[in-house]
Amino acid sequence: MRSYKRVVIGVAAALLAVGNLGCAARQPPGPDPWVTAGQQASTAASRAEATAARTETAAKRVEDATARAEASVTRSMRK
Repeated sequence: MRSYKRVVIGVAAALLAVGNLGCAARQPPGPDPWVTAGQQASTAASRAEATAARTETAAKRVEDATARAEASVTRSMRK
């Protein structure tokens, strides 16, 4: 009886081991974490540069509008 239980437990363990190996072999490998992090950092840097360029353009427009308004006020005060 004891040998029968040992055989059953051995067969069950072997089946579980084969099943686990089969599941592990079917999983596709994912990208390396440092590659993904590098790509995300590069994308974030590009977005930051684009945002800085837009901010600089907007600041230039504000300065130009302020200069026009100041010139207009100065002309109206001279009259």
